[in-house]
Amino acid sequence: MSNSNSDSDAEDRQMGIELGDVNDEIESHDYPASTEELIDEYGDRELELPNGSQTFAEVLEPAENKTYESAAEVRQDVFNFVGSDAVGREDYSDRGTAPDEGKGEDEPKSL
Repeated sequence: MSNSNSDSDAEDRQMGIELGDVNDEIESHDYPASTEELIDEYGDRELELPNGSQTFAEVLEPAENKTYESAAEVRQDVFNFVGSDAVGREDYSDRGTAPDEGKGEDEPKSL
């Protein structure tokens, strides 16, 4: 049994970006569509980021004269163009360190 609500939440939040209603709106938009058309229609929508928010217009502005063939293309540019506020903790990884990283040359290495 699938929880469609959590599936929807996962689709709306990707790569640290909360797309919210704009995800559904760009999904139902008629394509092809220009950057200008999308910004005119959805530019004031807020995209929630881990460290703040940006408007759809602020994020998509660098793609100024582009024509999009699908909502997937729009989302990809949103992910590409979003500012560093979407990064969260910079220079952080929860993967730990490399096995021998941080050990001095004189320290024995485990086999």
